[in-house]
Amino acid sequence: MLEPLFDDPRAAILAAFAFGLLLGSFLNVVILRLPRRLEWRWKRDSRELLNLSEPYEPAPPGIVIEASHCPQCGHKLAAWENIPLLSFVALRGRCRSCKAAISWQYPAVELLTGLLFATCVWRFGAGWEGGLALVFTAILIALSGIDLRTQLLPDELTYPLLWLGLLASIVTMFVDPVSAIVGAAVGYLSLWSVYWLFKLATGKEGMGYGDFKLLAALGAWCGIKAILPILLLSSLVGAVIGTIWLFAKGRDRATPIPFGPFLAIAGWLQFISGADWLAEYMNWALHG
Repeated sequence: MLEPLFDDPRAAILAAFAFGLLLGSFLNVVILRLPRRLEWRWKRDSRELLNLSEPYEPAPPGIVIEASHCPQCGHKLAAWENIPLLSFVALRGRCRSCKAAISWQYPAVELLTGLLFATCVWRFGAGWEGGLALVFTAILIALSGIDLRTQLLPDELTYPLLWLGLLASIVTMFVDPVSAIVGAAVGYLSLWSVYWLFKLATGKEGMGYGDFKLLAALGAWCGIKAILPILLLSSLVGAVIGTIWLFAKGRDRATPIPFGPFLAIAGWLQFISGADWLAEYMNWALHG
């Protein structure tokens, strides 16, 4: 039944786009619910560690089992209200029950996931490489969304991303094992060093540990040669987008901005292109 997807690249790309729309709906759930689940678990574990009495605090909705619902009135969504993009348009961006506005995050993540999934299959095909590229992309989208909302990069996502990259290198899916292992180590240590130099110089924390782990994961997928281009590109993207965001929100430069999404953007572009951005830039700078 799947043979047409392997034989016809256009069908595979279209199927990846449709699958991305569906998975994007699930990624919205992960972005919204995973941080709340983690916070609830951290509080529970802290009470247990400190031997405090356990107050009744019901667990937040699960990521898989509990049905989607309106965060304002609790209205459980019918199947037709859960169709990616189309439901948002049909409902005119408002809850059918209480008429509260539906966040643009939902259609934006769905459309983004569909487009990036289609790009992955266009680049790597509908085989194992393309499948792993979809996993890589989905985790990066979830991490970016969570970091934008909470300034957290959960270990529950960064560690699996790291280990999948290292395991894929065993068969040299994208990079060889040496490049993946060294890339992961250098990725982690580079931002770890920047963190401590900044903290020693200013007494402040310039970034979180999740950024180290994310760059380590990107190093495992893209290899050692990708670390410097990813850092340069993420800094450039962060400077441009961050300045625009601060200006639009009327904030000053002291406002913290999550760095994870910019790392994810740079890492995904590096992964998809496979280009040596640094070498190309140096060639352009030297020869025009």
